[in-house]
Amino acid sequence: MSETQTQLPTDTWIYASWQEYEQAIANLLNEKAKSYYYKGHMRLEMAPVSFDHGKDHVVIIFAVTLFAALKGIPATGLDTTTFRKTGVQDCQPDVAYYLRERAQTIPAGTGIINLDRYPAPDLVIEIAKTSLLDDLGTKRSLYEELGIAEYWVVDVQNAQIIAYAIVDQGSKRIQESQVFPGLAMSIIEEALRRSREMNQSQVGTWLLSQFQQKEV
Repeated sequence: MSETQTQLPTDTWIYASWQEYEQAIANLLNEKAKSYYYKGHMRLEMAPVSFDHGKDHVVIIFAVTLFAALKGIPATGLDTTTFRKTGVQDCQPDVAYYLRERAQTIPAGTGIINLDRYPAPDLVIEIAKTSLLDDLGTKRSLYEELGIAEYWVVDVQNAQIIAYAIVDQGSKRIQESQVFPGLAMSIIEEALRRSREMNQSQVGTWLLSQFQQKEV
């Protein structure tokens, strides 16, 4: 498995030991790839990030961070960061947030976040252009087991957010965030739709007006 990285199937789950997984990701250090390990299987995502995926990624981070700032909710957002339980689980979600008393849990200088030492993030977000079914399926199970409080999947094709609250290693659909009370998925979905027709500064101005209306 370690001879050449081109021999490895990508964008699918394949059986591998933790040692094989470590070798595979070591071979990918110079590649733009995301990697996951769960229940004795690994997944390497090598597909180029599309324009639409990248744009929605920015809108989501802006919307969530703006809401947190306006509501005075301490928040630390992370972009494509590795969370690891060595030998057991590994993931690189597109976006993650630590909130409130956890906002400054991870010290500066940390590389991979060791989940045997630090808590899991409060919110994980996957931006799905080509990986929607996997994000809704296997990855959701992975995040349930890691103890994430809330998980969102952004369906880029349909400008839709499929959000779940996670409790006791299970999940249920929600229409309003529980970690960000008052933040409705419909508002962010409308921002995503508007971003198809407006530039992001205009979308930001619209979001600000919506969030400030909530305060009146």
